[in-house]
Amino acid sequence: MRPQINKQLLSMIEVFAAFIRAARDLTQRNILVHALWPPLVSLAAWSALAVALWEPAQATLAAMLPDWSWLTSSWVSGWLVNAILLMALAPLVYFTTLMLVATVALPLMMTVVAARDYPDLSRYGSNVVWGSVVNTLLAGLVFVLGWLITLPLLLIPGVLLVMPLAWAAWLNQRTFRFDALAEHASADERRRVIARCKPQLLLAGGGAALLVYVPLVNLLAPAWAALVFVHLCLSALRRLRAEEGVWVG
Repeated sequence: MRPQINKQLLSMIEVFAAFIRAARDLTQRNILVHALWPPLVSLAAWSALAVALWEPAQATLAAMLPDWSWLTSSWVSGWLVNAILLMALAPLVYFTTLMLVATVALPLMMTVVAARDYPDLSRYGSNVVWGSVVNTLLAGLVFVLGWLITLPLLLIPGVLLVMPLAWAAWLNQRTFRFDALAEHASADERRRVIARCKPQLLLAGGGAALLVYVPLVNLLAPAWAALVFVHLCLSALRRLRAEEGVWVG
């Protein structure tokens, strides 16, 4: 029992240290710029689309509401329609931001972080760009469809506090564990690091998801999450290669 507790504690310490290192990275101007533009671009694009389509979407959704007695009030139904539209819009904004971070911003930030903290790790990755795009699109498709399908569950008390966090945590770890290793690890190394570090990756995904609920910090949440996974995964890759005697700088 004690070794299991010690292992869990070590995992938590590793994740916490990765968050601290990622926060330090965000204090650098050349990294902060790439952390900020994806959420701003995503928010601007979806806001413009929402303004253009909001009224038709309201009318369509209002017509689909069930004929329940408590929904007969125009105020209640109007509030519910707007809430559902906002809840549907949120994952689209978040996924678009993740897509921009994973495919464009993270490789630029990785150049700085890897050169400073992991110069000893040789790069054995292949098909990095297309692999990142495909991985992010597949993860995003599951995320957006799963979110929209489970939207009715938000009517259940308490689910609103749990479901968005669970989906965001899953998307974070599913997306960034690949991107963090894509340039440096071979396919076999990537699979082994992910299998070995699954508890840390899940914990990091959940911790990064919580950042979305902090005002202003939420703008940096996707990039912060990406950097956390970079430190977790590249540190694990370094240990794996050291254990196997592979140390080519």
